[in-house]
Amino acid sequence: MSNEDLIVEMPPAGYDEKREGVTYPEFKMYSYYSNTAERDTNINVLLPVDYSEDKEYPVLYILHGYYDDETWMARNIVGIPQILTNLQQDGLAEEMIVVLPYIYCSKERKTLTGMDLENSLAYDNFINDLTTDVMPFIESTFSVAKGRENTAITGFSMGGRESLFISCKHPELFAYIGAVCPAPGLVEIPGSPMHPGQILPEEMVYGDYEPKVLLISSSKADGVVTSFPDNYRKIISDNGVAYLSHVLTSTQHDHTSVKPHLYNFFRLLFK
Repeated sequence: MSNEDLIVEMPPAGYDEKREGVTYPEFKMYSYYSNTAERDTNINVLLPVDYSEDKEYPVLYILHGYYDDETWMARNIVGIPQILTNLQQDGLAEEMIVVLPYIYCSKERKTLTGMDLENSLAYDNFINDLTTDVMPFIESTFSVAKGRENTAITGFSMGGRESLFISCKHPELFAYIGAVCPAPGLVEIPGSPMHPGQILPEEMVYGDYEPKVLLISSSKADGVVTSFPDNYRKIISDNGVAYLSHVLTSTQHDHTSVKPHLYNFFRLLFK
């Protein structure tokens, strides 16, 4: 079955529910020193139930959205442990370490103060924290299978925009890339001082590091990012980059879109 054939709009019933007799892992909070932000920073990590230092595990980084933090994706309403473990029980997903970093990265302030360019630039700065501090912390603390073929990144809303930005800037680090309801501002929005663009449209390419998976999920009912995910799809397509499209029809700009995206993404990773 091709990757395209694996994409479903909505997962089957019960995909996010706990099953009798199955042990589910739990997220655990850690702290690392961010040289980029010059402070200790929290990070949530989900290890496999049977985690062992004798085995090396691939890593998925999931980035939260505007106004959120490293706890948003760890909530029960998102259900990452249930979704991933059930897929593993069914032989549809690989074992992996899931990392939920705090992606607001500023030396001047710990948390955002509003939705404006200055605060958005702090999210954009996470690219430096990820490569300089987060990934080295994860790789030195846990038994990690290194290399781009063992490393994935995805995100929701602002986190989706950042996952696309980071992957284009560092295609040598990630073979598996996702974005769900990615926010505007990756490329310039004419006339918008808040969205000068992180990269030029022609820079949305991966050169010699073509992704094994590039999945963009979005909902037609999303009134927050509206058609911007389609704009990204068009740019990527025009640039000749192969990608997978996951279109939802009725989910919103929240966990209801994130969960179907992750259900699809988990099944595509590290194959």
